[in-house]
Amino acid sequence: MKLEVAQRTLRLVRPLQTAHGAVRERELLLVTLTDADGLAGHGEAAPLESYDGVSSARALAALERYAPVLAQLQVEGMNGAQLIEACSEVDDLPQALAAIDMALWDRAGRREGKPVCALLSDDPVARVPVNASLSALDRAGAAEQAARAVQEGYTCLKLKVGVGDDAGRVAATRAAAGPRVALRLDANGAWGVEEAVAAITALSPAGLELVEEPTHGLQATRAVRERVAVRVAIDETAAEHGALTAGVADAVCLKISRCGGIARLLAAATLVRASGAEVYLASTYDGPLGVAAALHAAAALASRGALAHCGLATLSMFEGLEDPLPARNGAIAVPRGPGLGVEPF
Repeated sequence: MKLEVAQRTLRLVRPLQTAHGAVRERELLLVTLTDADGLAGHGEAAPLESYDGVSSARALAALERYAPVLAQLQVEGMNGAQLIEACSEVDDLPQALAAIDMALWDRAGRREGKPVCALLSDDPVARVPVNASLSALDRAGAAEQAARAVQEGYTCLKLKVGVGDDAGRVAATRAAAGPRVALRLDANGAWGVEEAVAAITALSPAGLELVEEPTHGLQATRAVRERVAVRVAIDETAAEHGALTAGVADAVCLKISRCGGIARLLAAATLVRASGAEVYLASTYDGPLGVAAALHAAAALASRGALAHCGLATLSMFEGLEDPLPARNGAIAVPRGPGLGVEPF
């Protein structure tokens, strides 16, 4: 099986300010796997160094190590799990493995003439509810974005906090959105335990669905959760050993890139649900292939139990990219074409 890798860069229309710093562009590694019959599948590696500590150069090095392994394997008769295992033995990097996993699922779907979600579930949902991401750093901007999102049909809004004037922007967002729209906050671990407890207590009168990653680490998250009346979710902390079954949060945000692909994400979701926590998916500001892969995984998960609003309405944030997976009335239709249902850009 031949592996080809191409580098692409997407720029955000507006820089996204987070507790990790400003995100202005995304460097992606597009992967194509082609078998002896000429059937190809596509995937992408989307490391975000400020978020997961993995650089594009590190991911590219891993993919280059996979190429000779995949070229030498007798892929006929081997399943996707065996191919992923062979790659992980030479370099167990989730962000790179995710690209290979996506390409294998895309290839399988194209071969069968079915969307990936139909390979994952007998009854995948057709649409995945998503939240709107608000990026404004001032009150007026946050209110304007919130009002527009509600007008477009979103019923869940997500606002970054820990980046300045949190109280003003949260209040403005709630006032513009009205009382019935779910409002979740994402601190990206900006606070220590005492800061998180004080901030959440102060912001909770606005009516919060949850606060994601208020602090970093399992012990710190548990300490915050025990002292606040708002639901707590983990994101970055979910990468820690034992986090998925630790029971320290009410919800866990899972990402294709961090999990190492669709198959590993579904396994992770099973562990989270067994612990009693809720699951939702989000992108690391991935490209179309990564978002499509997450939508297929979400469609399968939603057919097996409740799935919270997912953070996958992010492609419209990029400059010069025609969004192939737009949100309509607060949800994104799962691609129905064979494989992932989108083409590399």
